Amino acid sequence: MPRYARSEREALADLMQTLGPDAPTVNEGWTTRDLAAHLVLRERRPDAAGGILLPPLRGYSERVRLRVAARPWPRLLDQVRRPPVWSPVSNPVTDELANTLEFFIHHEDVRRARPGWLPRDLKAGLNAALWKRCAGLARLALRRFPADVFVQAPGYGELSVGRGGEPVRVVGAPGELALFLSGRQRVSRVQIDGPAASAERLRGTDLGM
Repeated sequence: MPRYARSEREALADLMQTLGPDAPTVNEGWTTRDLAAHLVLRERRPDAAGGILLPPLRGYSERVRLRVAARPWPRLLDQVRRPPVWSPVSNPVTDELANTLEFFIHHEDVRRARPGWLPRDLKAGLNAALWKRCAGLARLALRRFPADVFVQAPGYGELSVGRGGEPVRVVGAPGELALFLSGRQRVSRVQIDGPAASAERLRGTDLGM
């Protein structure tokens, strides 16, 4: 069985080790240390991980993340590389489902913050896995967007979301669509076809969770 979550995790940890704790990321205001702390919190602190998605818990979650970020860099990286087997999101049963998209996106957060980056040539299996996750991502990110949005990955499929109105089509490879739908529009390479105003709004809308 392919282990894309594991390979993306290892590639991200290797890149962060090469760049050090102070390298920029696509996430505004976050360095590689901040990103590593987010990943460690998500896997090792279920009491605080809810704040990643739930606004009422964000203050507590951020305080915990900052404490995690203060750990020595080698220890932090080691904890990114080796999640605990008891983790709700990273045990052998849930790892591939919960982490393929997570670690692909954060790997690209570091890659695409550097000058001269280029999209990777992804394996067909990884593209297919990312496309499967794009459906839920699109429904969550675009559920209130005031248009019919058609999301298309040539060779993988198409889905439609939105609240109705003049249609807009977003076309790209699965990885590029995953980045776009997770709020990384400025570093994703997709094509948007449709009314100019709707396309511009789609590029500027906060799609992150």
